[in-house]
Amino acid sequence: MTTILPSRNTEWGYWGTIGRVENDPAADPAKAWDIASRRIAEVTTASPEGVRDFLDSRHGRHFADDVASELWKGETLKVAIDAAITRWMAWRIDRKTSRETGIPRGLPYLTGLANHFAIMAELPY
Repeated sequence: MTTILPSRNTEWGYWGTIGRVENDPAADPAKAWDIASRRIAEVTTASPEGVRDFLDSRHGRHFADDVASELWKGETLKVAIDAAITRWMAWRIDRKTSRETGIPRGLPYLTGLANHFAIMAELPY
């Protein structure tokens, strides 16, 4: 069973961006958050905190842009999220991102970022 943590950034990040998709009832942010959180956790094996913090970040906003692009093409919410996941899993962490974040070069972008946020959530500060 996957634990879904609530967003801490309902104004921006994934939640806020999906909530701004105009004239699309499929873009209900609560439903979109639940589906994206579950699917990202399944694909990346990141912790619930890592998934939440990824979606709440600027990267989550960009991920939502990808989902919105698919919704505008007429896809269902689940298909749109899966298409964005497929795209983000095909991209790889490059040398620059690896140097900036410590994420190993060559990892799928989504896996690297979600797990990076999971590690950051465990740091004591």
